[in-house]
Amino acid sequence: MDFKKFYLSPEGRVDRKQFWLWLVLPLTAISLLAALVDVATGNYNPELGVGLFSAIFVLVALIRPSSSYIKRFHDRDKSGWWVLIGLIPVIGSIWLLIELGFLKGTPGPNRFSPEVTD
Repeated sequence: MDFKKFYLSPEGRVDRKQFWLWLVLPLTAISLLAALVDVATGNYNPELGVGLFSAIFVLVALIRPSSSYIKRFHDRDKSGWWVLIGLIPVIGSIWLLIELGFLKGTPGPNRFSPEVTD
């Protein structure tokens, strides 16, 4: 799977390995780097627990991964609308983590795609 299709298109399916390696790992690394830059430049606000670069990254990171979340739900043979469960405080985040990060997708073809493509 190429970069544009993974990050910009909600079509198709994404398996757990792709989800962790192409989305979670890079987002975690970039958020840690942004936090370090905030501390190094003095932009970190301890009262808010965030700095300028971290805040900008979070705003961008809330929107872009949604297409990857949709594809991961497609791999589980569920509608992409399940992404909205993340809007429920605390429980929604836990649900998304378990559903998208740990549960296996449907084997073989399902109603969203014939199979997971690399």
